[in-house]
Amino acid sequence: MRTDRLVAVLLLLQRREQVTAAEVARELEVSERTARRDLDALAVAGVPVYSTQGRGGGWRLVGGARTDLSGLTAGEARALFSVAGPASVVTPAVKAALRKLVQALPEPFRAQAEAAASSLVVDPRNWGASRAEHRPPRFLDALQDAVIHGVQVRLGYVDREGLGSERTVHPLGIVAKGSSWYLVAGTEAGRRTFRIDRVSSVEPTGDPVHRPGDFDLAASWRAIADEVDRRRTPLEVRAVCAPHGTRVLRLAFGGRLEVGGPTADERVEVVIRGHDEHLVAGELAGLVDWVEVTGPPGVRDELALIGKALVDRYR
Repeated sequence: MRTDRLVAVLLLLQRREQVTAAEVARELEVSERTARRDLDALAVAGVPVYSTQGRGGGWRLVGGARTDLSGLTAGEARALFSVAGPASVVTPAVKAALRKLVQALPEPFRAQAEAAASSLVVDPRNWGASRAEHRPPRFLDALQDAVIHGVQVRLGYVDREGLGSERTVHPLGIVAKGSSWYLVAGTEAGRRTFRIDRVSSVEPTGDPVHRPGDFDLAASWRAIADEVDRRRTPLEVRAVCAPHGTRVLRLAFGGRLEVGGPTADERVEVVIRGHDEHLVAGELAGLVDWVEVTGPPGVRDELALIGKALVDRYR
C-alpha cells in the first residue's frame, strides 16, 4: 500500500503546480502526518521535490520535473514486470524496454518492480509437450513495422507444399495463435492470412496500405479462426451425455465440444466437431459410459464396427 500511495503522491505533484500536506491527506484519505512522511520519502528517494514554508507554501517538483510514469500506478507497473520477467515468453525488445523503465522509476518503486519481474514463470507448453523453444519468426519485426507505418510490402512466401511465390500485399495486422504468428493482409484476391514462419522475404514498396475503414483486427481474426475450424472439423456429431460426463468431454474435445440444453431424460445435448466419421468414432469409443451418439448414422455404424472388433479381439 505504501508504494501505491507514493506513486499517487508523485502523480498528484505532476498534475498540480503545488500541493500541501493537507491536500495530499484529503486526496489519499490519510492523516496529514502520513502525507508529510510520504512527501519526505519521495525527497529521500531522489525525486526532485522540495517544500516551501509559510503562507502559500507547499510541495513542488523542482523546475516542474516529471517522471516517466505518465499515469502508471504501482499496481500497473508491477503487472507489467510480472509478465515480462527473465523466464517469460515476451520478446527481447519488450524485456529491454522494461529494463530501461526500471531505471527510470524512483527508488521506492524500483525494488517491487524488480521483484515482480522474477515472481512469475509462464510455461506455454502442455504436459508431455516438446521442450523445443518457439522463437519469433525471422520477419516478424519487419512485417510489424509495415503494419504500423501502413506500407505495402513485396512478400516472398513458401506454402505448405513447399512452393515459393512473390506477391504485393497490404499488411493489416499480426496475430499470435499458440506458438505461431500470422499476417492478415489485403491482396488482389481479397483478404488473406499468411504464416509468418513461411515468409521468405519482405521488401517495403513505399506505397501506402489500402486499409478498409471498418477493418477490426480482432473481429477479422475471429472470422478467420471460425472458418479454419469449420474446414478442419467439418463433421458435426450429435450426442446426448450424462450430466456428470460433460467435464470428461471437455477434457477430451476442448473447443470442438458445444454443450446444449437438457433432454427429457435429464441428459445433456452436445455437438462434437471432427474431421471424419471413422476418427471421431475412435475418439468416442472409450466414452460409452457417458455418451450416446444420435447422429449422423455413419458415426453410429463406425462405433458398432469398433465395438465388434474389440469383442472379437478380447473375448
